[in-house]
Amino acid sequence: MSNMTPRNSAQKNAQGYFSKGEPKSDNLAKLQKKERAAVAANTARLRELRLAKEAAEKQANEAAGIDPLKRRKSARTIKSVVRMSY
Repeated sequence: MSNMTPRNSAQKNAQGYFSKGEPKSDNLAKLQKKERAAVAANTARLRELRLAKEAAEKQANEAAGIDPLKRRKSARTIKSVVRMSY
């Protein structure tokens, strides 16, 4: 069946869809692995920076006597809803 030539465009499209793609080269796989490692390293670095910043802020808040559970309420005004009938 694979030796048959496509008769029309629909069959040609189907053959292209179901045929195996060409295998990935080793260079591409190595490049992707290297890129993933670089992204993972950057993510780990950023996470460490964020955790260090949060720890420093927590320490500063404790020294200033600010309770982390008490948060200031925002100064938003609540507008009343006006329903209009036509």
